[in-house]
Amino acid sequence: MAKIKLITDAASDISPENEKKLDIRVIPFKVAMGDKSYTSGVDFDNEKFYQMLDDYNGIPTTSQITVFDYEEIFKEYYDKGYSDIINVTINSEGSATYNNACMAADNFFESCPEAKGKFNIYNIDSEGYTGTYGWPLMQAAEKIKKGIPADEIAAYIQDWVKNCVIYFAMYTLKYARKSGRIPSAAAFVGEVMGLRPVMRIHDHQIKTHTKVRGDKAVIPKILDLTCDEIIPQTPYCIVYGKDERVRDELAEAMTKKLGYPPADSFQIGAAIAINAGPQVVGVIFKSSKP
Repeated sequence: MAKIKLITDAASDISPENEKKLDIRVIPFKVAMGDKSYTSGVDFDNEKFYQMLDDYNGIPTTSQITVFDYEEIFKEYYDKGYSDIINVTINSEGSATYNNACMAADNFFESCPEAKGKFNIYNIDSEGYTGTYGWPLMQAAEKIKKGIPADEIAAYIQDWVKNCVIYFAMYTLKYARKSGRIPSAAAFVGEVMGLRPVMRIHDHQIKTHTKVRGDKAVIPKILDLTCDEIIPQTPYCIVYGKDERVRDELAEAMTKKLGYPPADSFQIGAAIAINAGPQVVGVIFKSSKP
């Protein structure tokens, strides 16, 4: 009988509650602030990190999950009698984590040739961030309970991430300016004019799709863009930061427009907040025109 283990990293934004309930291994990232190093989910939760981010004048950095880290994890679950690992990582264009996982899989089978044919590792590049892959992993956990084979579950996840889109807005450009995602001059002008960029995240890319003026215009624009693209009657999720009010406002607007509520919501953790800041909102959905 197959014994399948789901693995991901902290940028999937799967909550600690769901990590435990669904038995998903979430590997934390190391976060450096000056000469101090922290581990996400260990040294801070999301709310504490938002405060740390506000208080820190520099630019925090995250470390990739290493080849050695993955080799140890793969060996751990092989020794525990698992038949399959499905590992979904942060966007390979933004981190070397996916490539490290692939190298680790090659190294594992070189060091344990007897595992070939009875132990499978599915490494999947999410091509995105946050619930882009957090959501299908949670669904994968339910599929495991139903006895669905690992290759079918991996194919489901790959189909979702290939066709998933996020429309995502930042309520301040401060953090994107600090991280270099937006040039300082452009960020300054944008703040003075009250512009809020609405980003479209898909196929490894983060692009400014449009801009709106003022906070009140953010949710109506995301609503219109999402409803123009979403495959009818398919699940969607809300992504948000420290302000639960914008999460609830967007969920209410989407429910009214589409006729059904969001399937879940994902609060961004350190890996996303470092570049976007803690004041964000967005929708994750499967697009009819990716």
